[in-house]
Amino acid sequence: MNVFDIIGPVMIGPSSSHTAGAARLGQVARKILGAPAVRADITLCGSFAQTYRGHGTDKALIAGILGMNPDDERIRTSLQLADEQGLEYSFHTANLPGAHPNTARIALTDAQGHTSVIQGASVGGGNILVSEINGMRVAVTSQYNTLIVLHHDVPGVIAAITNVMACSGLNIGNFQLSRPQKGGHAVMTIEVDGDVPPALTDSLKVLPNVISVELIEAV
Repeated sequence: MNVFDIIGPVMIGPSSSHTAGAARLGQVARKILGAPAVRADITLCGSFAQTYRGHGTDKALIAGILGMNPDDERIRTSLQLADEQGLEYSFHTANLPGAHPNTARIALTDAQGHTSVIQGASVGGGNILVSEINGMRVAVTSQYNTLIVLHHDVPGVIAAITNVMACSGLNIGNFQLSRPQKGGHAVMTIEVDGDVPPALTDSLKVLPNVISVELIEAV
């Protein structure tokens, strides 16, 4: 049992699901983009859609996109801070079939026009489950340090990545591969035991056919 299941997270706001979890979803979206966002288009469904203003979900999502933690007192003024920092944002509501009631779909754009899209849910106690990254199915909980590796789907990439990790002494606790089609882009989500040194991510980034590597740190 996770400690969050017993005492809940340290946070700003009235609800661990609607604020702490939302802030963490925003943080993951920021990580996947890999650069500060200048535009955020956020679609909410279920209870997120119904109560996001009253529970501060909008402020928490924007705070996470700006890089704030769930216990950051600036969450209360995150919308104003977004305006000051030049982050344009919009909120929409929709019915996403089969989605968890506390689901957000976050589309970010950086200053160079690069985009990323994640879909995830706040599942209680400040915990999250990211189910989609850039159209590819994943299962990222952020309860473990997790490497998100976007790569070309060609032979040898998985072996090269896991070999580098083995040489570094890191143990893989969970591994998932997603690809929309054979030979296109694919994404690995790799949960690991222990800390991930910066040198490891640097080593992975320079491997042939690796497009990007992002570390989602455990919370």
